[in-house]
Amino acid sequence: MSTATTVTQLDDLNEHSHGSDRGTYILRAQATREDEETEQHEPPADAFESFPDGGFEAWKVVCICMVLIFWMNGYATTWGVLQTAILQTSDLKVDIRTLTFVGSLALACVVSCGMLSVRLIKVIGARYACLIAVLLFSSGPILTSFTLDNIGGLFCTSGVLVGLGSSILYTAGNSLPVQWFSSKLGTANGLVKAGGGIGATVLPIAAQGLVDAIGLPWTFRTFGFLMLATGVPSALLIKERGPTGSVARMDWSLLKSIPFLCLCLAGAVSTFAIFVPPFFIPLFANSIGLSSSTGAALVAGFGISTTIGRMLSGVVCDKIGALNTVAITMLTIAVSMLAIWPVSSSLAPLIVFAAINGAGNGSFYVAMPTAMAALARPDLASGAMSLATSFWTPGYLLGAPIAGILISATGAASSSSIEPYRLAIFYAGGVSVAGLAFVSITRFKMDMKVLKKL
Repeated sequence: MSTATTVTQLDDLNEHSHGSDRGTYILRAQATREDEETEQHEPPADAFESFPDGGFEAWKVVCICMVLIFWMNGYATTWGVLQTAILQTSDLKVDIRTLTFVGSLALACVVSCGMLSVRLIKVIGARYACLIAVLLFSSGPILTSFTLDNIGGLFCTSGVLVGLGSSILYTAGNSLPVQWFSSKLGTANGLVKAGGGIGATVLPIAAQGLVDAIGLPWTFRTFGFLMLATGVPSALLIKERGPTGSVARMDWSLLKSIPFLCLCLAGAVSTFAIFVPPFFIPLFANSIGLSSSTGAALVAGFGISTTIGRMLSGVVCDKIGALNTVAITMLTIAVSMLAIWPVSSSLAPLIVFAAINGAGNGSFYVAMPTAMAALARPDLASGAMSLATSFWTPGYLLGAPIAGILISATGAASSSSIEPYRLAIFYAGGVSVAGLAFVSITRFKMDMKVLKKL
């Protein structure tokens, strides 16, 4: 056996899966140390008693994760509406470029702290880790309501606090379904991420309505208190299979695999574009003469599409394979960025863009983690996902702000035309194409047969 990546099915666990096709692949680097590494990474004997692929407890965990991801993703998507309201209603003397960094800092914390979140879950368990996360997350918007005129305060509250809480919630949302599902993992991941899509649908409209009704400070406080009221009970109901943190394990040797490394790079590049549409659709809508409420509705429509994309992509992952689904997803995002958004000078094409790009955006967050998990053993899956998503930190931190810099440089924010926005749009579309290229390398490195399930 050479040092190249070898893909095999997880035969040693098939006897526990009741004959179902686990669809799981193992990446083994350095075959000369295969026996040693297998012994080192063997999951504890009591870590997985069986693979029920469902059952009451399994689906209860999915529902809990849906609630937690509802707030995590919903708040992140709503930041475009909230930052527009801050610019319009507060005395904060900053431009769109600086304010965008607040939301981007929270996103960057989600992935940059992923491996620390894995460690925390391993040490104290998912239940108490998520409880800490909810307290951190909810304190962010509550404290933000008192710092709306202070950019430093916004970075600490809606940036760091929300980001740290989100990181733990995102890690738990990715790792818990792996403990309970095998052949239905794509469907379970799709439902969990659909919770985030519902949040991205509901919260932007709610935010604009609350801003109009009770003002911006109480909008943030309302979100914070609702996060507490729903998040604390959800966290306390979490149940893990096996010992505390039994699947939270890291394997750095995965980076020696070209397919896994290319998948990491695909995510790293693609995330520069992912949050550009939801962050700037409200501002873009204002520039073509649409109202703030219409801009919020477009973000909500984007959210509805992410929900649909998340739910459908989970099923598609199980049918045609996660890597194939990731490739289709990246193609959808790139086409919508380059062919539809640049000509969306009225409401109708902008709706089409929000729908198609939103579906691709939602699919990304289901297909990509599922593909990462498929390239690692079950006891290494959550660690592999956190390792891979740590590559997303530059894109989350700088992707939307770079678009904001381009928008400011071309004067698009004060323009009544879409022309100045095209530079930022083509930037987002270009990095999407680069992400598609890395995904294609991963896919064809695994197998050159186009129609094969991978």
